[in-house]
Amino acid sequence: MPQLQAQLSKYADLAVRIGVNVQPGQTLIVNAPISAAEFVRLITAKAYAIGASLVKVNWSDEFITRQQFEHAATEVFTKPPTWFAGEITEFAENGAAFLHVIAEDPDALKGIDPERIANFQKTRGEALTKYRELQMSDKVSWSIVAIPSQAWADKVFPDVPADERVDKLWEAIFHTVRLDREDPVAAWQEHLDTLEQKANVLNAKKYKSLHYIAPGTDLSIELPEGHLWAQGDSINAKGHSFVANMPTEEVFTAPLKTGVNGTVRATKPLSYGGNIIDSFSITFEQGRIVSVAAEQGQEALEYLIGLDEGAKYLGEVALVPHKSPISESNILYFNTLFDENASNHLAIGTAYAFCLEGGKEMNKEELIAHGLNTSVTHVDFMIGSAEMDIYGITADGTREPVFLKGNWAF
Repeated sequence: MPQLQAQLSKYADLAVRIGVNVQPGQTLIVNAPISAAEFVRLITAKAYAIGASLVKVNWSDEFITRQQFEHAATEVFTKPPTWFAGEITEFAENGAAFLHVIAEDPDALKGIDPERIANFQKTRGEALTKYRELQMSDKVSWSIVAIPSQAWADKVFPDVPADERVDKLWEAIFHTVRLDREDPVAAWQEHLDTLEQKANVLNAKKYKSLHYIAPGTDLSIELPEGHLWAQGDSINAKGHSFVANMPTEEVFTAPLKTGVNGTVRATKPLSYGGNIIDSFSITFEQGRIVSVAAEQGQEALEYLIGLDEGAKYLGEVALVPHKSPISESNILYFNTLFDENASNHLAIGTAYAFCLEGGKEMNKEELIAHGLNTSVTHVDFMIGSAEMDIYGITADGTREPVFLKGNWAF
């Protein structure tokens, strides 16, 4: 137990200093489940020690959430939460940082009517449009970290004795966020520098398009003129760095909304809206999803792409080598924060404005005019494997390997 407490303290410090990088005088908003209370207390203490002016915690509870989805009136899920959106947007406009602590049961809403979940996602997304614009253009600092729950650990390690599963998941999480290194902060900086080097190579190439080839996948993705490849750390409007995902292994950019053609097959399950979508493929024509097929979660997938018109297009293209710490652990987390960092992935929905030259200063209409997608959602799904090749196509038609057999070709 003392060893866990020491690791928790280091983890909280990493989340506050590297994740959201709280500044003196800044407000920190923490969204967390009540099961994370002990960890959130450590985060709060670390933030105030740095000089945060206010730490405000928004608590959630999966049991209460499920009760609402089971029993609340139908109209509840179609009424936008303007009270919540107003508060969070006001905090964002005034420079607050946002830390999301997750400990989700992948099956938390299993059996719930998918239409209820879809209506909730849509109305919440619409209400949070302004906040999401600030977030997607790096105006505010934000980060996501995870802690185990018993239900999540049960899903990930069903073959481990029940009383050992949570500890096993703690160990796995600590490894992915480099807490098992002698100096985690220095290890993170070295890692971010490596990702930046990959992004720099891709930005110098300025590929016109990417061609993905793998079992069940033959997909062409055109990239917009002026696209930028980004990596784990970002810079907010005040010039302070932050790391949105901990862990992170990706280098990513935005696709041209109308430039995606072909079929892609997912290689890992997608946990979405408290349900699992598995063994699925998606077909695109001129950027738009024209068909989907899933062995599990078909209805949930159809509701996802039906949230709005933008949910029928892609907003992110991310490259993650198969030889990466999370992938090599051979652990399936049933959680996108981890699984997306073990695999090449794409995202349905909104594109990040900072993935376009000058995009941070563009309004929604200007981003659309430059070929970026907008939506009420942004959902990553995993497509990478050791059998995937990716080729970059230059403006003159030259075809160059970017990934071979699942790993960087340079």
